[in-house]
Amino acid sequence: MRKCFRLIAGCVAGLAGLALTVTAPVTAAPLLTPQAVIRIAGGEHGIGFDDIGYFPQLGKVSIPAGQTGKLLLINPASGAITATYQVTNTAVARARGEGTSSATYGDGYIFASDHGQPGVAVLDARDGTVLERVKLASGPDYVRYLESRHELWITEPRAQQIQVFSVSRGPKPVVTANSIIPVAGGPESLVFDPDLKRAYTNLWKAKTVVIDTITHKPVGEWNDSCMGPRGLALDAAKGFLFVGCTEGKVAVLDVNHGGKVLDTAPSGAGIDIISYNPKSGHLYVPGARSASMTIFKVSPSGALHALAVYRTAKGAHCVTDDGKGNVFVCDPHAGTLLEIKYP
Repeated sequence: MRKCFRLIAGCVAGLAGLALTVTAPVTAAPLLTPQAVIRIAGGEHGIGFDDIGYFPQLGKVSIPAGQTGKLLLINPASGAITATYQVTNTAVARARGEGTSSATYGDGYIFASDHGQPGVAVLDARDGTVLERVKLASGPDYVRYLESRHELWITEPRAQQIQVFSVSRGPKPVVTANSIIPVAGGPESLVFDPDLKRAYTNLWKAKTVVIDTITHKPVGEWNDSCMGPRGLALDAAKGFLFVGCTEGKVAVLDVNHGGKVLDTAPSGAGIDIISYNPKSGHLYVPGARSASMTIFKVSPSGALHALAVYRTAKGAHCVTDDGKGNVFVCDPHAGTLLEIKYP
């Protein structure tokens, strides 16, 4: 996500070089303004948002609120905060500079990263009760649930691996270590392709890794055209994998033809997390350094066409949408969410 973790020799120098590339939104159009700002209690001095997301099963936007140690659920239509769940002790979260930063839903549970252990807290999705805590070998980054196999996958960049756990349902879930997937030079981001039974993750430089979700084995590496690949999003029906490149562009890969690059387009620099609405074909790409977010239309052939550019904030590197035109961009320094409604 937002940290390099200094896993690769020359990473810091490489990022410094990237900062000299595109630093502003590449558009002649005027910057649009978000329609609303959602303020998070306790975020006045910054929160440090990261992997915000949308839980379609609950109809809620998930906001792991960083240094507050809380997970918030938001009604995307109204922007109202409907639930606040404590994942990590707030004092511990602030002392560490990070409390909870990623969450996922599956089988009636919410799984949220807990940087206080490090580990993952398993919450009852009905009321936020913590049912179990899973300890990890290293600090968690992305937390994802593969519902078809009842598996919890957690990326651990410092250990250059993904840990996989099996989850059995019941009054109290039983979470059992399943396997460890080595990802040398990564992993960064994680998305599942249920149709092809694959997972995709990035290395910190130039490549996207393909993992078989049945065997838990890497089965390929694709050149994604990025100097620094970061966020991922998928259109499984069309076979498009979108890769956000931190230097200031986005790429479209063809998952059915060996990751062939179908198109690339410039955007604001500092790209990290991206989001995609398959119904509208809209791709949302915020740039932390450019303080902007570009909305692209993806054509049936995979071509990218810029539709609009919004003014966001410095450091605003994460985004999610609910598939109905409600888009949320994080402002980690102000501890707020920028709400955009785009048809």
